[in-house]
Amino acid sequence: MSATLDANILVYASNQREPVHPQAIELVQRLAAGPDLLYLFWPVVLGYLRIVSHPAILAKPLSPREATANAEALLRRPHVRTPGESDGFWELFRSTSRDQARGNDVPDAHLVSLMRQHGVRRIYSRDRGLRRYSDIEVVDPFAQSSRGGHRLRRE
Repeated sequence: MSATLDANILVYASNQREPVHPQAIELVQRLAAGPDLLYLFWPVVLGYLRIVSHPAILAKPLSPREATANAEALLRRPHVRTPGESDGFWELFRSTSRDQARGNDVPDAHLVSLMRQHGVRRIYSRDRGLRRYSDIEVVDPFAQSSRGGHRLRRE
């Protein structure tokens, strides 16, 4: 079954100070190895770059070059896809958000709309806000074990 990741999982996989760092790397490796497709939507990839390179968020942020290299290594994997918004996205976003999205709800509705548009039902995330969308499966990966392939670099 294809799946996607939320930016928080990618951040945990890069941040060695995070207690769930080993499990996050394991999950990313396993999903990127296939055989199922791993969808990485652009808001997630760009959110990852924003967070891991920001000195006000991480005590030891990655350099922009390190963060970009991590993203590129993952995006080059044969089972990883990076689709974006297609025709009809705005209507789907409005339906997903029920025209009620505001503040931090906007990126969640954006991500869920992308999932719906591309037929992805499962997202690995710790974001509880995503659970309000009943037609997607939100999996907290740190409540289960994972196995793995690709490792995000932390230098």
